[in-house]
Amino acid sequence: QEDLEALIAEFQSLDAKKTQVIESSCPPPSPRLNCSLCAHPERDELILFGGEYFNGQKTYLYNDLYIYHIRKNSWAKLDIPNPPPRRCAHQAAVVPTAGGQLWIFGGEFASPNGEQFYHYKDLWVLHLATKTWEQIKAPGGPSGRSGHRMVACKRQLIVFGGFHESARDFIYYNDVYTFNLDSFTWSKLAPAGMGPAPRSGCQMTPTPEGNIIIYGGYSKQRIKKDVDKGTLHTDMFLLKAEGAGKEEDRWSWSRLSPSGVKPPPRSGFSVAAAPNNRCLLFGGVHDEEEEESIQGDFFNDIYFYDIGKNRWFPAQIKGPRSEQRRRRRGRQPGAQEEPQLPPPQGPLEIVKELLAEDGTVMTIKQVIPGAAEAKDRPGSEEEEEEEGALGQPLEPCPRCSAMVAVKHGVLYVYGGMFELGDRQVTLSDLHCLDLHRMEQWKVLLEMDPKTQEWLEESESDEEEDDDDVEGAEGGEEEEESSEEESEDEEGQQQHPAVQPGEAQPQYVARTEQHWLRLARSHMGPEAKDRKVLKVAHAMAKTFYEDPI
Repeated sequence: QEDLEALIAEFQSLDAKKTQVIESSCPPPSPRLNCSLCAHPERDELILFGGEYFNGQKTYLYNDLYIYHIRKNSWAKLDIPNPPPRRCAHQAAVVPTAGGQLWIFGGEFASPNGEQFYHYKDLWVLHLATKTWEQIKAPGGPSGRSGHRMVACKRQLIVFGGFHESARDFIYYNDVYTFNLDSFTWSKLAPAGMGPAPRSGCQMTPTPEGNIIIYGGYSKQRIKKDVDKGTLHTDMFLLKAEGAGKEEDRWSWSRLSPSGVKPPPRSGFSVAAAPNNRCLLFGGVHDEEEEESIQGDFFNDIYFYDIGKNRWFPAQIKGPRSEQRRRRRGRQPGAQEEPQLPPPQGPLEIVKELLAEDGTVMTIKQVIPGAAEAKDRPGSEEEEEEEGALGQPLEPCPRCSAMVAVKHGVLYVYGGMFELGDRQVTLSDLHCLDLHRMEQWKVLLEMDPKTQEWLEESESDEEEDDDDVEGAEGGEEEEESSEEESEDEEGQQQHPAVQPGEAQPQYVARTEQHWLRLARSHMGPEAKDRKVLKVAHAMAKTFYEDPI
């Protein structure tokens, strides 16, 4: 914990050197996960903040801010002094106040090896009109967490759920907090009735009446020492505000039993508000946990939930030639496929295999609802051939943890990830779909996953981890110091790969005495010399390898 707080403080000291707002055109953001993507409340822009990237050996955290200009199909980077610390798995919500505000709460910071986590409980607001960050310090807010959900609803922010994980334990939440956007005060709600079990990564949707809908999510429990069992939640709840307009609203939980066709169980799905009093769910993954491995089935389908009718239904993308296919089927009622392949009674499962350069084969399953498949079966092979003529389909590939936003009735899907054997492929492509027409996906930015850097865990990394453990348990300081210094020298030869279109990064190189002084200043005079030395080396290696 002390190590991570020192790293965060050093990052903040670097950010504090920024004194002016700089907006510059730039290539698209590098691949990343668990960032936030929001639609500007007044302009035709999308706002992307933060996130993380894992290259197989090291985790990188970001706090940069990007603006996507919808009409120009171009990106700009916005450097603003004193931003929030680097983080991922936070939540962001926009409100139209004073030219637009972007509110951010919580999230996490991970150590470079991805084994330690620091969970934030801070609240920030980006004033979009003046391009200034402001930290809002108000007591009584939620504890530090990530994977929670937050929405803006009737002049307040509402936070639900999430989790906190340490090196030894974890805890999931089902508490509810509100932040008043007029008085800038936190309140913890105590709703009546039986609410959802603790969870993270759920769907949280506000209704026009000021109520909140919760669906799905993920949690895990420790069933015995070093053995955890995950749970995919599929239940649905309504958090209703009673006595609205009074100083103290009363809230109550009730369970919802929606009609229609619910999404198959999954985690890592993405949620956005949709036109016509609906919300949508995109993608996700269903992990099949076995004793020694986890195999994931990834999705790229869309499900709508009609708030007024309390009904789920799968999206059906018509395609630009849907009318022609329908007329062609009318002239050819005796097509061979029709009698031989009756309409499926359940969802259709499409299996795709991807081959990596190293020969690893990854199987991706795509589930299409039965009704949609039956409707679009004729001509589908022709369509695939036409779309695949250039080598790339129009629709996003199956993925989880994608960033989504809706502006003017158009859904934008950025990035996400899928797994290829033991390899994690982090995406940075951008697609859009007109939710009014529902004709076809449009590719705004392509990405070839084969070009992504992936570093296998080397023996030197394992030795380094062992040395760190020995040092923590009382190993000799001189041996630990010399070994880590030699590893730093080797690290100078192997910088992280620069993403296509990005400028060559600048690297920090300072003396060991600098990092020792810095570590001592953060940890205090009472800290043991061995601990200070370990933190100093970790900081030096992190800042040397991490581009700024």
